[in-house]
This record gives sequence, C-alpha cells and structure tokens, in this order.
Amino acid sequence: MSRPVLRRALAELPAYVPGARSPVGAAAFKLSSNENPFPPLPSVMAAIADAAVDVNRYPDMYATELTEAVAQQLGVPAESVVMGCGSVAVLGHVLTAFCEAGDEVVLPWRSFEAYPIAVTLAGAVAVPVPVADDGRLDLPALAAAVTDRTRVVLVCTPNNPTGPAVRADELETFLDAVPEHVLVVLDEAYVEFVRDPQAADGLAVFEARRNVVLLRTFSKAYGLAGLRVGYAVARPRHAAGIRAASTPFGVSHVAQLAALASLRARDELLARVESIVKERARMLDGLRAQGWTVPDSQANFVWLPVGDQASALAERCSRAGVVVRPFTGDGVRVSVGEREATDLLLGATAEWLAR
Repeated sequence: MSRPVLRRALAELPAYVPGARSPVGAAAFKLSSNENPFPPLPSVMAAIADAAVDVNRYPDMYATELTEAVAQQLGVPAESVVMGCGSVAVLGHVLTAFCEAGDEVVLPWRSFEAYPIAVTLAGAVAVPVPVADDGRLDLPALAAAVTDRTRVVLVCTPNNPTGPAVRADELETFLDAVPEHVLVVLDEAYVEFVRDPQAADGLAVFEARRNVVLLRTFSKAYGLAGLRVGYAVARPRHAAGIRAASTPFGVSHVAQLAALASLRARDELLARVESIVKERARMLDGLRAQGWTVPDSQANFVWLPVGDQASALAERCSRAGVVVRPFTGDGVRVSVGEREATDLLLGATAEWLAR
C-alpha cells in the first residue's frame, strides 16, 4: 500500500540548532543567540500592549505603514521594501522568487546556519565556500565558485558567526567579477553594530548595482527578536517578485506596531547599540590580553576559533555562568551581553587557557 512520501531533500536537510537557553533554575547569562540584552523600551511596550487588543483581526498583509516608515528612513521607494517574518523568512522568499529547481546558490561557510537549509527548501543546490582562517569572507573564492548554474550568491556582512564585515573595496572587486544576471544578497542583520570605517555601505552598493538585494532585521539592534520582523530592500521589479513569494500576513499586527514604535525611538535604541559596541570592545580586549587570537568582530558577538574543542569550551563557560553557542568542529560564538556576563566569560576563558 502506497503512502505519502516526504521530499528526498529533507533526509539530508541540516537541522537548525538554536542557541541553548539557560538551565532552569540556574543563574546564568544567555550569550548564545546574539540577542539584544536590553528589554523593550517603555514606548515599545506600550505599542505592543495597544496592538494586543486587535489580535482577533488579521494584520495589514503588506505592513504598509511599517514599509513606508522603513523606506523613508533608508531613502528608498516604498516599492523597494518587502517585510517578512524575520530576515531568515525573507531570505527564503528571495530564494523562492529567484531559484528554479537545481539552480546553484553560492554561500560562505561557516556562515549563518540557516543558509543551507533555506537553499535546500527552495529546491536549489548550496555551493559552500570556506571562510578564510581570519574569519573573513573569501570573496575571490566566492566569485570563482560562480558557474552558469548560479542564480544567487549570499554575502553575510558582518559574518555570523565569525564577526568581520566585508570592506568596501573588496566588495566592489567582487561585484565586478560576478555576472550581472546573478543576484547578490547582502545579509546585513548586524549592520547597526559596524564601526569599521572601511566596511561596505550596503545602501550605497544597492543604489549602484542592479543585481544587489539587502536583508535587514529588527531582531538585533532593535531588540525585537521575539516578534520576528525583517525585510528586504530590492529593485521594485525584484521586490514585487519577492512579495509574491511571501507568506500572506507574515508579519503580525503586534510586530508591525512594535517595529514602528522602535523606529520612532531609534535614537534611544542606537544609544543602547553604542553601549553594546563598547562592551564588545571590552570583551575583545580582555580576550586578546589573555592571549586569544580572535577575529575583529563588527557584530554583537565574538568568535573563539577552538575547532574540535568547541563543545568542551562551551561546557566550561556554562559552568562559569554564561551560556554560549558552540559550532562543532569550528569554534564558539559568544554574544555581547551584560558587563557581568563579560566578566564571567573572561574568567572562564582565562581558566581554559591555564589548563
């Protein structure tokens, strides 16, 4: 007797592994998911409460007011902005809009864990290109991996989980080498944390290049990870296709109003971002003073390249009171959180080196 059969691709689909939560009842800082450590601003909380009374209604399907507000802030047409349920969902819509079955998507690795999952679910074939030893994307190698079957190239800047941002000159050279019919997706989930003066300006690149799409999110700098709001910035014709591929009513009414309130309070939120950037510098300085070689992070996390010792180091940190994110065989990513959390981390890493 025949039975429904799942797609064969699912059998080899890598599982997305979320950052571990603090053990129940344990006094531990959660530094495993690149979350903003600050709670929502009072004005954002008020917007969430106001929106709650309307959850019996469907949200605005196209998040019209939020789309217009984001477009105004970025200086792009509203037709160029596509909202979605977090930037990872928007990435899925981009791939669905541009990839036929069997098309290739070139991506850096290790990079954002959801990339190979999203590519596979879109029916495309992932072509991973190793990240350089210093944690930077190897853009010449990414360009060299493009073939006549390539439809999309993913560029994560700053790169998650290693941290460095792509520099303007290297991105220009890369884009010159990529055929214009290949879509280049600049994933800028951590753009608000970038302080490298040589880093690429994604918006300027988008304006200059017709084959570039930007991905951004409200999860990190704006602290709305639990409400899932992200968006793409694309040429109007491309944006229309991405919008057509999107999940209807993908951004809840609560999330839309919270994001709007966050945009209105942007100066307050960016002040919080600046404090995270300063704590990032303290974490990096402390690790380097201990003797660690760590990449120059431009995000809200740092990377410890410990290879096969990732799980053991994560366990040591957990015992010290900080929950971090191990990537088996590669390293440990540590989100920047409270000052006390950094102190506990530095204590654990010092003990690790002194073994």
